[in-house]
Amino acid sequence: MDLFTVLLSFVVILFLAIVFKNQGKYKNFPPGPKPLPIIGNVFSLDMSKPHKTFMELSTTYGPIFSVQIGMTKTVVLCGYEVVKDALINHADVFSDRPYAPVTEKFAKNNGVIFSNGENWKVMRRFTLSTLRDYGMGKKTIENKIIEEAKCLVQKFKSYEGKTFDNLTSINAAVANIIVAILLSHRFDYEDPTILKLMAVINENIRLLGSPWVRLYNSFPLLMDWLPGAHRTIFGNIKEFQKFIRATFTKQKTELDVNDQRNLIDAFLTKQQEGKPESTEYFHNENLTILVGNLFAAGMGDFYS
Repeated sequence: MDLFTVLLSFVVILFLAIVFKNQGKYKNFPPGPKPLPIIGNVFSLDMSKPHKTFMELSTTYGPIFSVQIGMTKTVVLCGYEVVKDALINHADVFSDRPYAPVTEKFAKNNGVIFSNGENWKVMRRFTLSTLRDYGMGKKTIENKIIEEAKCLVQKFKSYEGKTFDNLTSINAAVANIIVAILLSHRFDYEDPTILKLMAVINENIRLLGSPWVRLYNSFPLLMDWLPGAHRTIFGNIKEFQKFIRATFTKQKTELDVNDQRNLIDAFLTKQQEGKPESTEYFHNENLTILVGNLFAAGMGDFYS
């Protein structure tokens, strides 16, 4: 028996093992379109606008059905009533985020947007309480917004009635509110740093919904070897995280636990408390992803 035959036999056996394993794993799933081997329902879905396909499938299979993309099977809830019932009456069951290789590659269950379990609970609790401490939902943040609005008006006046693109200035103004809470800083609307950060965040928000990323989530081992939008996303995140690490490294040298200026200071103070929680959850990787999450939430292009 030659080497090629041995390798082919191994691949076939491995494939059959995965198929049989998945059949047992998915035996209680709701009905849905019959998937093809390996690729699943990829060719049955409009990968650029999957919600349209889901609406069509719901007329055949009802408001709860399943589809398979690659080797991953997913339950789809389609319609206001069924989604409302899931999120309100079964909140604990639906509180976790789905496993997605593209986000797992850079987040690794850190931060608050892509994490699950106890880490998500700790980071969520810390984030909400700290954001409130620094003005969220209070008069303090209202004053910051009013001051930023004045700066934006002055920027508009500087064009002296000439036509201009207001998108960048408005996005920078919105971004400066979260930047004030995270860094105690304000960027000028033409500052290259804020322009670069907004550019990479908005590009990633756009690319995360692309067919390339859906393919990556279905075939991560294969897609790691291929070019595509996923490589742009990882490059942007690497550059963005470099800025975040440099920022909190500098703040660590200036930290005064009795005079915490912003959310990063509050996190660094948690690191120094010496409790088991400090080591387990308040580490630099969690800080990097958490700050990135809040940046993205506060800086995303709302016209996208």
